[in-house]
Amino acid sequence: MKKFIIKRLVQLIPIIIGITLLSFLLVNVSNTDAIDMLEANRGTAISEEQKNELREELGLDQPVIVRYVVWLKGVITGNMGNSYISGKPVFATFISKLPATIYLCVVSILLTLIISLPLGIIAAVNKNRCIDYIIRLLSFLGNSMPNFFAAIMLIYIFALKLNLLPVMGMNAGIKSVILPAVTLAIAMSSRYIRQIRTAVINELQKDYVQSAIARGVGRLKIITGSVLKSSLLTIITLLALSIGSLLGGTAIVESIFMWDGVGKMAIDAITMRDYPVIQAYVIWMAIIYVVINLITDIVYHYLNPRIRLGDCYED
Repeated sequence: MKKFIIKRLVQLIPIIIGITLLSFLLVNVSNTDAIDMLEANRGTAISEEQKNELREELGLDQPVIVRYVVWLKGVITGNMGNSYISGKPVFATFISKLPATIYLCVVSILLTLIISLPLGIIAAVNKNRCIDYIIRLLSFLGNSMPNFFAAIMLIYIFALKLNLLPVMGMNAGIKSVILPAVTLAIAMSSRYIRQIRTAVINELQKDYVQSAIARGVGRLKIITGSVLKSSLLTIITLLALSIGSLLGGTAIVESIFMWDGVGKMAIDAITMRDYPVIQAYVIWMAIIYVVINLITDIVYHYLNPRIRLGDCYED
């Protein structure tokens, strides 16, 4: 196990280097540079001489590869540089946005589980009955609905028409998180329901379940005591994928609801060509997915000891 974990952590190094180098090259192919965006953001004209001085100060006059190497050395020493737009340290800016994203992530995941677990089980237990078809239809519609459309509909109904919830922002306490969390939960719950339904149906068809039913054990007890436990691997896989994307910041939802998290920060940075902030976001995403996958593999190992991570890795 320790050998496997160490190898996976070492594997993180070339992954981060490759991803950050590729993203660094891509964000620098635009004809509009950070200085032009800074001028537009300030609303005041900057002379060419001042622009050249700023480019030299920020190192934008250097070749892309040189800038990347300088940036990478700074990251290794704990310095991600300063934002081109705000002038604030990138790391401090990133850390200030992270709690909002984590908060939205936790609420969305909890809401998704509350919705999808019972509906998935009900659909599986009532396979090919009316309630099963209704749940599957709703999950299909939810999975087909883009996040931005769901967000607009929720804002129109609950904020504009019923005036129950704020349209956007984070100043209304727990009410502020409801609409963005529900928007995210609609799509995630739809995927979860179908996967949980399939996993539960597969378990219900196994011999140990049929034997328990023949012995007079209640179906509810079988499901809560055995079937759900056996379906945990499916649920954990779904959670790993969802947590990774949510912690990376759901850019569209955060932008629509003006949720001041990592996703909105990334959108703003891309719009204004704020390269240091973009690179910090890229590193964050790479680390998230590697770490989440590692944790998922470890959990797999403990839930199912037949999975030997070290042997699998060597193969």
